[in-house]
Amino acid sequence: MIVDVNSENFSEVMEKSYDNVVVIDFWAAWCGPCRALKPILEKLANEYGFILAKVNTDKNPDIAQEFEVHGIPDVRIVKDGKVVDKFVGALPESQVRQIISKYIRSKADEYIYQANSLLNSGDLYSAYELYKRALSEYPQNKKLYLEASKVMIKLNKIDEALDLLNSIKEYEKEYFIKAQALKAMVEFKKECVKENFQNDLEMLYSQASCYAIEEKYEEALKLFLEIVKKDRNFKDDGARKSMVAIFSLLGEDHPLTKDYRKKLAMWLY
Repeated sequence: MIVDVNSENFSEVMEKSYDNVVVIDFWAAWCGPCRALKPILEKLANEYGFILAKVNTDKNPDIAQEFEVHGIPDVRIVKDGKVVDKFVGALPESQVRQIISKYIRSKADEYIYQANSLLNSGDLYSAYELYKRALSEYPQNKKLYLEASKVMIKLNKIDEALDLLNSIKEYEKEYFIKAQALKAMVEFKKECVKENFQNDLEMLYSQASCYAIEEKYEEALKLFLEIVKKDRNFKDDGARKSMVAIFSLLGEDHPLTKDYRKKLAMWLY
């Protein structure tokens, strides 16, 4: 919902913050950054379902003064009648999304939450069907691309997964690295189904790949590190590359990433 706010309806809109998150956008017609931020906020209001309250500071200086607005665009996030967060300036969509996500789950994120519940119960196919529906509703949501492709890989729907992952471009930095890492999961899937091994390293690599597909990342990292120690050149440095791919999936702040980056570095250098 997008509402133009003035002195007459301001209290009514603030009252709605007890039932839903209200995002107040202080703007003016002459403000270039305000125009840049406008479509981002409107897009996210539709996606997250929050109330976007737009306050023209030229027409409503009293409201701007009440909130001590000194520069625009100035955005306040209100929950239960209180400002819980704010930012000033035309931030990129990824940063705005990150701030808002702390206080409300988007409709796309709700799909992901429901799909994860299905996955936890072992119902892979229902999770896949749910992601297909989510992608039809939010065809540009790259977070959905990543999560859906994980399920597709597990179900051996490799072409579908690669179509999604290949559509994520390098300039989409927030998603590109993880997309590349998930492409490594396709290779893990291929290695996991192997049955005939020529040596112990091939068997270890296959087992580590199966762990990675099952998201047993610590077990996978242990085995990949063991392979690095035994033969760094095995599969063209494949074990080290696999560890790096898992680090990208987990994120740099994950405890496993921190721990195994140190272990890998100690062995390599």
